[in-house]
Amino acid sequence: MNPEILPVVVLLGSFLVMIFLRFPIAYAVGLSTVFCLMSQGQNIVTLPQQMVKGIWSFSLMAVPFFITMGVLMGSGGISDKLIALANSVVGWMRGGLAMVNIVASYFFGGISGSASADTASLGSILIPMMVDEGYDADFSTAVTITSSCEGLLVPPSHNMVIYATTAGGISVGSLFMAGYLPGALLALSLMVGSYIISVKRNYPKGQPFSIMNFLRQLKTSIWALAAIVIVVVGVVGGVFTATESAAIAVIYSLLVSLFVYKGLTWKGVWKALDQCISTLAIVLILIATSSAFGYCLTTLHVPTMAANLITSVSSNPIVIALLLNVILLVLGCIMDMAPIILIATPILLPVATSIGIDPIQFGIMVILNCGIGLLTPPVGAVLFIGSAVGKTPMEKVVKATLPFYLCMLVTLLLITFIPQISLFLPNLFGG
Repeated sequence: MNPEILPVVVLLGSFLVMIFLRFPIAYAVGLSTVFCLMSQGQNIVTLPQQMVKGIWSFSLMAVPFFITMGVLMGSGGISDKLIALANSVVGWMRGGLAMVNIVASYFFGGISGSASADTASLGSILIPMMVDEGYDADFSTAVTITSSCEGLLVPPSHNMVIYATTAGGISVGSLFMAGYLPGALLALSLMVGSYIISVKRNYPKGQPFSIMNFLRQLKTSIWALAAIVIVVVGVVGGVFTATESAAIAVIYSLLVSLFVYKGLTWKGVWKALDQCISTLAIVLILIATSSAFGYCLTTLHVPTMAANLITSVSSNPIVIALLLNVILLVLGCIMDMAPIILIATPILLPVATSIGIDPIQFGIMVILNCGIGLLTPPVGAVLFIGSAVGKTPMEKVVKATLPFYLCMLVTLLLITFIPQISLFLPNLFGG
């Protein structure tokens, strides 16, 4: 075998084998890097060096703050307020609780930035409520898990920070602004799908719309929604960096949860921080090992090889864009979100930019593809959480989710081929 190809085969081959053997993803990434370095005769001290280099970033300091903010707000009684606000807006429609679920996810996603947190928090309230009102359990769970992906697109999202850092030179503020319209488009698409199913199955309507009720619920929820304003307006307006805004948002979330909504006690704060540390440990070890993996990819010129391979299939930009989505969707079926962003971005971003896809637009594509992957077996974490929260067999949930997969794929295609969906707000605000 060509000595230049052997390390590439060792790196990617050992990684894929360990993935299919269900190794923890951080171990798979780290060990495949070690095997690759050994096949090249390099000193394996390169691994810890690159791991430290990967997390030695001021921008990445925003990640633990955003995670902490989401946990504090999620534990502080925010879910009930946002559900009531969503109900006052769309609860009057046919299948009103399904619409409430989708709109509440849009609001809550802007606070938690996590599809898993959205599913666990809102699902534990809304799924039993929907079942009691006559909705099928599998449909209720399917709506919950698919709408939770809105939280990945609506800022602030720590996954956007990870993408911006991995892509290099990408404005976090512009990426934040880019997520709003795609998130709204995904919500609208899911609402259309839910409405069609609700009419077909004759699901109930909610109470008629009342402007006074809406204003009352908005007044109650404004403290939660203000956290999003602090982060996004502050970053986009240049008042402070993403890291500074995240730190301020943590303090704000703590005060609101303790003294305004009073859904959190000091004892609960310590439990929330313990949960944050557990989550952060997983995220940082993934970033560290993926940095070393990315170092091997770069030194072996894998991004260039991948670009040449993809462009050899076709020179048509439409075909290449579809291929990029297919690759990301397949990766989403076997890997979690963070490692896909960390590993696939350096490889696929040059291909995307070569056919005229803006790095910001591509970031939204990557995040939505990864979101769909969270709902697909065998690795779909959100699918498993939804199945557990809804007490519904995973097979039934997957079957009920099929129409919503179609809605999400339509949204993905629109984002891929209509750049202004992602770029309108960043361009408008000078991103």
